[in-house]
Amino acid sequence: MAKRTIIVGGGKLGLDLANSLMERRYDVRLIEKNRVKCVQLANDLDAEVIYGDGTEIEILDEAGTKNCDCFIAVTGSDQDNLVATQLAKKEFGAKKVIIRANNPHNMEALRKLGTDIVVSSTEIITRLIEQEVDVAEMHMLATLNKGKASICTMILPQNSALDGCELREITLPHGSLIISILRKDEMMIPNGFTVIQAGDEVVAVCENESRKSLLKILNAKR
Repeated sequence: MAKRTIIVGGGKLGLDLANSLMERRYDVRLIEKNRVKCVQLANDLDAEVIYGDGTEIEILDEAGTKNCDCFIAVTGSDQDNLVATQLAKKEFGAKKVIIRANNPHNMEALRKLGTDIVVSSTEIITRLIEQEVDVAEMHMLATLNKGKASICTMILPQNSALDGCELREITLPHGSLIISILRKDEMMIPNGFTVIQAGDEVVAVCENESRKSLLKILNAKR
């Protein structure tokens, strides 16, 4: 059965994303509140297009948001994107929630407000939907090299298998590097002799191909 994906926002990013996911045989449903644009999208896309405001519960319910596999908000308004994703997650139980940050300065705030992950690129969003890892464990702060790499952060679990290890003892996947560690509001630039502790917030640069392996290493438990 095709994974059901709801997209809010029928601009260029929403259209490109819908086409990309349909090529991968996802069940795509797109919500757009501009009536003229909605008609155009319905003609251009071989997908269900719903006319309405993605920040309204009735419209989200009509689109089949309840327990959907992935919910993505990519309108031109960060506020609308936030409201839509929070409703999808808290009211409808969407399994994975992704939000577009139009203003890069809003990325951290949007992440702290409970969105699974904040992104700004069609290519990155598509990869995140297809990832088998739990993206809620690792947050993306920024993309690099035209979306081919990213800066990510995650908090090591309290029963971390890395607790007490020196950084040089950890074999990181190719294309990844730990660049900073935040411990009790103190930031450290690590070296090979830096000792990792459970509860540390680790910031790393990694190529997209290594993100899944890096998450597995950092999330390992005793």
